[in-house]
Amino acid sequence: IEHAMDNNSSLVCEAGTGTGKTFAYLLPALQSGKKIIISTGTRHLQDQLFGRDLPVISQALDKPVNTALLKGRANYLCLHRLEACETDNRHTGRSFKSELLTLRQWLAHTTAGDLGEVTTLHEQSPVIPAVTSTTDNCLGQSCDYYEDCFVLKARRRAIDADLVVVNHHLLLADLALRESGFGEVLPTADYIIFDEAHQLPELATGFFGNSMSSRQLLTLITDCRVSCHNDAADVRGFAALLDTLNITLKQARLAFGVNDARLSWQDVAMQPAVTRAMDDLIQQLSGLEKLLDELAVRSRSLENCWQRCSQLLGQLQEFLERESNESIQWLELRGQGFLLHQTPLDISGIFQDRLSQHGCECIYTSATLAVDGDFSHFSAQLGLQDVPARTWPSPFDFRLQALLYLPDDMPEPLSSGYTRAVIDAALPVIVASQGHTFLLFTSHRALREATEYLYQRIEYPVLVQGDVPRSELLARFRDTANAVLLGTSSFWEGVDVKGQALSCVIIDKLPFAPPDDPVFRARAARMQEQGLNPFRSYQLPQAIISLKQGVGRLIRDPQDYGVLMICDPRINSKPYGRAFKRSLPAMPHTHDLKTVQTFFRDRQFADTEAFSN
Repeated sequence: IEHAMDNNSSLVCEAGTGTGKTFAYLLPALQSGKKIIISTGTRHLQDQLFGRDLPVISQALDKPVNTALLKGRANYLCLHRLEACETDNRHTGRSFKSELLTLRQWLAHTTAGDLGEVTTLHEQSPVIPAVTSTTDNCLGQSCDYYEDCFVLKARRRAIDADLVVVNHHLLLADLALRESGFGEVLPTADYIIFDEAHQLPELATGFFGNSMSSRQLLTLITDCRVSCHNDAADVRGFAALLDTLNITLKQARLAFGVNDARLSWQDVAMQPAVTRAMDDLIQQLSGLEKLLDELAVRSRSLENCWQRCSQLLGQLQEFLERESNESIQWLELRGQGFLLHQTPLDISGIFQDRLSQHGCECIYTSATLAVDGDFSHFSAQLGLQDVPARTWPSPFDFRLQALLYLPDDMPEPLSSGYTRAVIDAALPVIVASQGHTFLLFTSHRALREATEYLYQRIEYPVLVQGDVPRSELLARFRDTANAVLLGTSSFWEGVDVKGQALSCVIIDKLPFAPPDDPVFRARAARMQEQGLNPFRSYQLPQAIISLKQGVGRLIRDPQDYGVLMICDPRINSKPYGRAFKRSLPAMPHTHDLKTVQTFFRDRQFADTEAFSN
């Protein structure tokens, strides 16, 4: 990395767990004298990097550097919206009012306004969206609190800093804004370092497309109600119009069906119920936009609502009228809401065009970028032509610390009883490891079925994704003896549990993208037109990288040990199974449960002896 920076060149780095990737790029970054942006995969890693790793390296080098932490605006308290909440008599709930009081008291002491400082505030609290701004509802320079705005102050610190720590969501949002030449929030840099770079292709696909959601419309309705109460209470029919729009929005959601799903827009667009729902939504939004246009002169809040309504109406009309061979239109259904997406089929050119506006080189680093030593899949997705790539294996001794268990006689993953078969095969392994287990699933449906089945058959504490926030769930897992945690995609990566608390990772299936996913189907069709094999060129490499992430949860420390159990029989029966095995750390394989039980018994005995001594 130091060599790349000295020569102003980019570099792709895959380094296994325990290599010290963070220190490896922080050392040359701090010594380079260049303007650096470091982008992490999550806000948690962002806080860890800024609050723990940066000070350690800076102190070791005896080299103070002007650094700044910058997050998206949804992480910062908005003074205008806090005041609006406190005066809004619709917020009558005791819990809501109590949290508002907590924020007001915290406000007297905070300098950053980062809500992450308020440890008592539940990350799913309804107060958070109520007291934070979005690009839609921010009043900008017309806000009474503009000069005291925490978002503005954070951006100013970032401009002045030599090294800025952001996350991928903020950086990609910034790159997406640069298309129009205004609105960017990040300073230009000499280097951008992407940590957890394997996330970039999927995240960039979302940011470089166009999306609108029912939640945006619901937020607009809520803000219109507040503005109506404060500035237009005399306008007859305003509240009734909002009520009608709210009902129309619910009817639109029902027109798409009741279940969560990801669907191609072409598959639903011509259904009579969907056509009627979209026509009604356009009509109601048009009526609201017309009324707000007349009322916008009354207040800045009403003017903001008018601008947002006009923008959302335009987005919806464009989505319904526009088709493109370069993108896929699709519908995402979640709970009581929906999202309309227009997603580019290839983001490599867009990514490079936006990045070029920084005029900088980049370091891309992760534990999972290569497929059987080949970086071409990752590089092609981001348009990284002729960028050198290097790999460094994990320093951990997987031959001694780990064991791969591939049980025999598992049914095919598509069979109706597969999830129960996974739990039946996993139970003796969980007993042998005395809990301390992650069970990772490739779908929420399998997670729900496994949870119900496992509860009846196990005495160890069972923790399930979704029951409490992720951070709290992980804290409980670390602090609860013999716990078993069940999770899906978000627990396949970014989870760091060291020591005996986690000594077994069980994976139900090879993590292939669903073949009926609308984005995958569209990309597969494009690849076939180009003479490529979609499975070999896209689906298999993606699955291998995902599996490597799941495997990375097992060994996090030189003293760790554990068993990796992959239940999917295709890793043995299909020719492509060899590619999965070759991409895993070198460790002994077994099909014998007794070998697994002996592995745990020997190490648990050694742990007991060491503790006694």
